[in-house]
Amino acid sequence: MTSVVIRPLVAGEENLFESMPDPLPQIRKMSYADGLELGGFRPSHTWVALRDGVVLARAAWVQPPGAVGEPWLERFDLAAEPALGADLLRAAHEALGGPKIYYAALPPYWRRVPQARAVVEPPMEAARLAGLVEGDERHRCTWAGTPLPEPSGRYTFRPAAGADEINDLVGKVAEPTLLTGSETALAVAGISLATDPQPWMGNGPSGWRIVLRHGEPVGLAGTSGDACFPQITYLGLFDEGALGDTLIDAVNALTAGGAREVVADVDGHRVAATAELERTGFRRLRSRIAFTPPSAG
Repeated sequence: MTSVVIRPLVAGEENLFESMPDPLPQIRKMSYADGLELGGFRPSHTWVALRDGVVLARAAWVQPPGAVGEPWLERFDLAAEPALGADLLRAAHEALGGPKIYYAALPPYWRRVPQARAVVEPPMEAARLAGLVEGDERHRCTWAGTPLPEPSGRYTFRPAAGADEINDLVGKVAEPTLLTGSETALAVAGISLATDPQPWMGNGPSGWRIVLRHGEPVGLAGTSGDACFPQITYLGLFDEGALGDTLIDAVNALTAGGAREVVADVDGHRVAATAELERTGFRRLRSRIAFTPPSAG
């Protein structure tokens, strides 16, 4: 049997990457061609394992132009044993200057679907074999026009008075309930959405809503209408009972600006917050598990 060749792509071989069928077409993702055109994907950051010209595994690290952080593994597909995928990752890591974070994209409720598990478990096992450390799971949810429930009426909302008020309230939130796109903000701009979200959002106080109970702030939500998708970028509360009404208010604020879809990311361990998103009309688009180098774990 012909031996396997593991190597990066060279310019002009873009179709080789695409020759492997997408095993997860149900997950919304940027095409490899679009990523090349925008500058995030590069042939030198794209590796394949070949036998007789057939792609058995492929991996594409992305690093948007101007990003301050290292590239991260965005696409990793495997039509072979996990050991081969691990060999590909080790070879690429050596060329890239060391292991990089891998964000494994997973279909919603993938653990319940045997066909989905059969696709996503081999690449994740390959990542473990290559020395990456499995981390937390996050869900990306989307609202796409489902009628919103009636708010409880216990909370009121107003626009933020200014950047100082936003910073003051963010500093008082122990752990935000929702952070959408936090991985990208950190990798691209070195910004922590949890502690300093305003520089990443870039829309000033106009995208922020203050949550009030009896006239006193009990949290805030930051929305972005001009991101890749309209989204609830930040949501932090001192009163978790306000989550449902805050989601409704944030969606209404975005749809008033023309949004037809709103996305929000929530950590998998936040079962109550996930349930509240679903009650508000959000549905899971995908999940994501981070596999990090041991030194970053």
